[in-house]
Amino acid sequence: MDLDEVYMERVLELAKKGWGTTNPNPLVAAIIVKDGKIISEGFHQRAGWPHAEVVAINNACQSVKGAAMYVNLEPCSHYGRTPPCVNSIVEAGIKKVVIGMQDPNPKISGRGIQMLKEAGIEVKTDVLLKEACKLNEIFVKYITQKKPFVIVKWAMTLDGKIASYTGDSKWISSEEAREYVHKIRKRCAAVLVGINTVIKDNPYLNVRLKDEEHVEKIKIIIDSKGRIPESSNVICSCDKCKVIYATTSMISKEKEEFLIQRGANVLKIEDKTGKVDLNRLMDILYEMGIDSVLIEGGSEINWCAFESGIVDKVLVFISPKILGGKEAVTAVGGAGKSLIKESFKLKEISYANFAEDILIEGYLRK
Repeated sequence: MDLDEVYMERVLELAKKGWGTTNPNPLVAAIIVKDGKIISEGFHQRAGWPHAEVVAINNACQSVKGAAMYVNLEPCSHYGRTPPCVNSIVEAGIKKVVIGMQDPNPKISGRGIQMLKEAGIEVKTDVLLKEACKLNEIFVKYITQKKPFVIVKWAMTLDGKIASYTGDSKWISSEEAREYVHKIRKRCAAVLVGINTVIKDNPYLNVRLKDEEHVEKIKIIIDSKGRIPESSNVICSCDKCKVIYATTSMISKEKEEFLIQRGANVLKIEDKTGKVDLNRLMDILYEMGIDSVLIEGGSEINWCAFESGIVDKVLVFISPKILGGKEAVTAVGGAGKSLIKESFKLKEISYANFAEDILIEGYLRK
């Protein structure tokens, strides 16, 4: 690796400190290097707060005039909730800016770079481009396709079961794997489950990480017929976080009124089959400013997500256990595909270990 890549690696690692708090903004960090030494660092902490470039400039304990700045995303060139970062960079006297990736927004991509060049600043782009794009894959889809980035996650035994024939599923995966899942929950704006998961497990769907306070995420419930128990933990948490309840015209008036009174955002959106229209739901979530969804449901909601084409990424934890049973629950239910060649296929596969479990991560071929 050359020196620019070494510094950019530090930037990418620093940007992760904004994990779960910047949505729908990207993860961004900046460092300032002068005379071969890092003299300041900064990262974007929360949507609406100062951007990484400005934080790094303000954090400097000496003059940044003549220094180089490293940032993983092209500095902004437009007025939003904060002024353009390009202006601050020019005013600070930075002489060189090294950038990981251009802004994915086609309306403004390259404008920040051009403004820097016009100000006489040396610009180098696409340093660790692949890594920079992966770090902000959620932001890239949200900005370019105007839809949330959707991750489907499940844990299963070696023979493909997510629950026994009695419905028991705790715990298939290791404690280390479950800790990682909560980190992914923290990264995503919302967690989605189907009604069967709510009835069977009565989950809280919050983020529980060691040495951190519990964090409430936006909770999305798919329930075509309005079967949700009124005492469900997700409904009881309406006073702490946003709960989006996606249903159809089959819900009773009484249940709908109860949910609204509790504070849930009830959406009646059905497709031609009478089920919740997941594609329409994604459009609504985008309009709400929700940039990412983690699906942690059962086999039926998993099938519906794949079949509707909303899935971007898959996380599968495989535990070295064999459960057996014809009636045991498989990871993806539904009608299924009739031919192997019709299978949903993954690309860009990667692997990781969590205790005895193996994580397979991949992206849907589209």
